[in-house]
Amino acid sequence: MKPEVVFALYRPHAGKDAELRRLIVQHLPVLRKLELVTDRPAILVRAKDGTYIEVFEWRTEESAKLAHEHPEVARVWEAMGQIADFPALDSLEEAKQRFSHFEPVAI
Repeated sequence: MKPEVVFALYRPHAGKDAELRRLIVQHLPVLRKLELVTDRPAILVRAKDGTYIEVFEWRTEESAKLAHEHPEVARVWEAMGQIADFPALDSLEEAKQRFSHFEPVAI
């Protein structure tokens, strides 16, 4: 099975940006510990509307499904769901441009 790159979008609720960033920092280490993602470095960027885009690589096509079944991952995702929305990539103004530009964010 081949790896797959994912663009995960998180739009923080008002006043929840710092809390969301703390969860994003925890996200990839949990997935790595469970061997669901590759060692490829993740990229984190922010759109003009404050939405974060985390780009990482699932180890296999099945990894995302396995992540949904793991309680450790569920804890992070559920916490994110309390303080952020998960919009689609095409909801971003930048995605409507031929060459999309985003602000880099240190992980």
